[in-house]
Amino acid sequence: ALENSYNLMQSFIQAIETNNTQELKSLITSKDSIGTLMHKTLLTFKYNLKAVLNGAALPYSNGCLEGFNRKIKQIERTAFGYSNFINLLTRIRLEENQYTEKEPNILLMTA
Repeated sequence: ALENSYNLMQSFIQAIETNNTQELKSLITSKDSIGTLMHKTLLTFKYNLKAVLNGAALPYSNGCLEGFNRKIKQIERTAFGYSNFINLLTRIRLEENQYTEKEPNILLMTA
């Protein structure tokens, strides 16, 4: 079962790298004797078969969006909550270089 699971995983990786959706479909629906964790994974892939095949065939990715969401969550964690929502939005825009920080007044610095 372990050897079959390993071979299935390697075939799966190769099919994804070559964008071979027919091979992916046959691997997902295979009836080989595999371990329970690999079986659960294949059941998940069967349930989401259309999305898995589209993900392998199309060049699109939501990586940028996921990275931006992670950055926002990190800002929220670091700040431990702002007093109002405007401050949070300002901090996000500062991180994304949409706003620039104000330069300090020279007259106040020379005291």
